[in-house]
Amino acid sequence: MNLQTIIKKLDAYERLMRLDKPIGILLLLWPTLWALLIAGNGKPDWIVVMIFFTGAVLMRSAGCVMNDIADSQYDGLVERTRHRPLVSNEVSRKEAYFLAAGLSLVAFGLVCTLNNLTIKLSVLAVLLAASYPFTKRFFAIPQAYLGIAFAAGIPMAFAAILGDVPPVAWLLMLANVFWAIAYDTEYAMVDRDDDLKIGIKSSAITFGRFDVVTVMICYALTLLILTICGIWLMMGYAYYIGLMIAAAVAIYHYYLIRTREKSNCFSAFLHNNWFGFAVFAGLSLDYLF
Repeated sequence: MNLQTIIKKLDAYERLMRLDKPIGILLLLWPTLWALLIAGNGKPDWIVVMIFFTGAVLMRSAGCVMNDIADSQYDGLVERTRHRPLVSNEVSRKEAYFLAAGLSLVAFGLVCTLNNLTIKLSVLAVLLAASYPFTKRFFAIPQAYLGIAFAAGIPMAFAAILGDVPPVAWLLMLANVFWAIAYDTEYAMVDRDDDLKIGIKSSAITFGRFDVVTVMICYALTLLILTICGIWLMMGYAYYIGLMIAAAVAIYHYYLIRTREKSNCFSAFLHNNWFGFAVFAGLSLDYLF
């Protein structure tokens, strides 16, 4: 195998893991960082933070590989996904299985440096990530299941720092589920026509003409639950300013998706990075001052 072939193979692996599209890592990371900040009272152990940061990159990458393995028979029929490495045979299914297993094992090895409760929760997180792709076959709103999978880092973060999962962690998790329904419905609105043709279920299909309204309701519920968390934790003004900025981001998304133009819906999905960052920034500044 010559150098050029190796470079092409590594590029295919990178695209299979979506490392060229880091938005998924960020959407997975922001809620985990919220939880780490709260659990650590603004000063989480940086070793724990780095373990979770690295774990988020590894598990999101593994999740993308698992998703493409499960969806390989459909991806070739969808305009946006027809050039993915498994569909174009740049990567074999055997290679994909080994890659997903390797990434998951490295992530699990990192978690094994933490306490027993965190390790137990990590097993559940892996099961959620592995089973999510199959929910699109039968579950009307697979985005809700994705939200649970993406929120699995929240109770793990509290467990790693406190050795326990307090009620506020479950509230944060619920907020993240509604946020995931909002941003992944925007994403699903891009693929709605193709998904209808091949029989894949999504929230964009289930909500139908109420898709935009439902997205905005989910943003509102996310912000409401985060406000309740702030009151519970007796947060200060900086936190609520962060929530107000996040609300402004959500309103901007309404103007992007209201016409249901595919490019704008995809832009709104990508822009959710700023929603997560706004909440994180408010939390950080509140603990700082």
